[in-house]
Amino acid sequence: MFESIRKHSKIVMFLLFLLIIPSFIFVGIDSNYFSSKSPVVARVDGKDITQEEWDNAHRMESDRIRAQSPNIDGKLLDSSQARYATLERMVRDRVLQVAAQKMHLMTSDARLARELQSIPQIAALRRADGTLDAEAYRALAGAQGLTPEGFEARVRQDLSVNQVLGSVMASAFTGPTESKLAIDALLQRREIQIARFNATDFASRVVVTDADLEAYYKANTAKFQQAEQATVEYIVLDMDTVKAGITLNEEDLRTYYKENLGRLAGQEERRASHILINAVKSAPAADRQKARAKAQELLAQVRNAPGSFAELARKESQDPGSASAGGDLGFFGPGAMVKPFEESVFSLKKGDISDVVETDFGFHIIMLTDIKTPPQPSFEELRPSLETELRQQQAQRKFAEVAESFANAVYEQADSLQPVAEKFKLKIQTAAGVTRTPAPGAVGALGNPRFLETLFQPDTLQNKRNTEAVEVGASTLAAGRITTYQPAMTLPMDKALDQVRALYLAEKSAELARQEGQSKLSDWKTAPDKATGLSSAVVVSRDQLQNQQPREIITAALHTPLDNLPAWVGVDLGKQGYAVVKINRIVPREAKDDARARMEQEQYLQSWASAEALAYYELLKQRFKAQITVSRPAVQVDVQN
Repeated sequence: MFESIRKHSKIVMFLLFLLIIPSFIFVGIDSNYFSSKSPVVARVDGKDITQEEWDNAHRMESDRIRAQSPNIDGKLLDSSQARYATLERMVRDRVLQVAAQKMHLMTSDARLARELQSIPQIAALRRADGTLDAEAYRALAGAQGLTPEGFEARVRQDLSVNQVLGSVMASAFTGPTESKLAIDALLQRREIQIARFNATDFASRVVVTDADLEAYYKANTAKFQQAEQATVEYIVLDMDTVKAGITLNEEDLRTYYKENLGRLAGQEERRASHILINAVKSAPAADRQKARAKAQELLAQVRNAPGSFAELARKESQDPGSASAGGDLGFFGPGAMVKPFEESVFSLKKGDISDVVETDFGFHIIMLTDIKTPPQPSFEELRPSLETELRQQQAQRKFAEVAESFANAVYEQADSLQPVAEKFKLKIQTAAGVTRTPAPGAVGALGNPRFLETLFQPDTLQNKRNTEAVEVGASTLAAGRITTYQPAMTLPMDKALDQVRALYLAEKSAELARQEGQSKLSDWKTAPDKATGLSSAVVVSRDQLQNQQPREIITAALHTPLDNLPAWVGVDLGKQGYAVVKINRIVPREAKDDARARMEQEQYLQSWASAEALAYYELLKQRFKAQITVSRPAVQVDVQN
């Protein structure tokens, strides 16, 4: 039978073609054939942003920040707040791209050319004749992982997108009178006195009975919910782990030493003296020609009598910085001088005198007076740094291979992490009380929402199987498994008793403080002279928070109408208690000079323009149905008493 199929393979292929293709035509191709099944985390204009895209974008953003700020704390970049900020930027960029496309905002070739020329790195690639160094330009674009065409397309797109909000901000306008009224109101200063009624001072007045606690528990069972949680174990594979497993070959280490000795030893420095005849590039041709002739004449003199170079430099050089020192410029390394000057210096031998060298400053005659070659450290002296560099390079090349092996291992031996930990020499870490969302301040694997989401997948949860390998940071993979699981539940009264007592006592204490404060507020409004317990007068404003007053007090003090002075206002501080604020007067702001007034007006205009742009962006989000489907991470806030 198989022999028959082989002989008639073309006929069989044709029959299969007739059978398969119609099924796609009539039934359709399921997107799962091609999709990565990565969860959707956001959506803009009907287009999805997936978890994989989010992870890749955050990794690239983290790598960029690390490259710019090597000393930054990596925990900040791996936090759930930093990851969510990346997602918000992705949504914003997608919204603005869609808006630019639908508004047909295009960037002309002329505008693109002007923008490219304004980029310093590109402007530096221009030759003396005005042409662009194409190879250097290609290398510059390649450093960003792009071709020149791709780089220009990105710049063109950025310019188009910037027009969306740029036009709104550019049209913002405020007059001096409007700005002054707004700023004076915003930065108004008020003198206040405060009487605090702290909840803790009333705790001794609260009578607590078992019946009260039981009634409070029954009325507030939602406060005693214990979220689902699990005890987990997990392992992390990172670059340091791969690096630790690398054994360096002695021959490779010595080869690396030879290839990098020049870089590791430091750059050669040269000492030179020069005679300069000034002739700026913009000077008339006749003047430059005259300066060149003068330089040629001096060159002939020093060639005939090299020993007279210093004396001639003192007499004839027009460089005020070096002429008095006989033209001596001291030692300098590559990159310190303009290119023609440097090329000449590093082509000379000690004691040589150059031809006339032309630069933008004029015409130079150069004598190389000394060469300082850095001492070449021995192999043994450099061994520690050589081992570090070479091990890092080999680890980077090997990581992808090890990561793939790690991913396969946690999948193939899904009922335990122990074999994987032993194979890759990893430590099995454990954690209790793990939930579906990162705990405040959590970092690493347990601070990664995707890893936690994978941990609580049905298969992992029910069968206690290993998760897949999840990328939780730059060159960092983690896999875990749940060992014990506790579903969400309401704590019974006996287990929640301490919490019930604490909450009941806190609420009743705050209630007594509030009642006392409200009573005093009513009395003092009627008879201000009887007010006691007020603090010394302090001045508060939105731009001066040095007195460390709670924000609720400052907000209430600055929002209270001042139809009559003194004015009184009560402030509920929640669990902290209550405060009564007496507003005595408005304190005039310091007089401002014209420069300060202009600066404040510009700041107000910028704030107004930003507010208009933000409002327009929110409108665009609604128009293009932009939504983020993952929860915003909780922010831990310190509350001051």
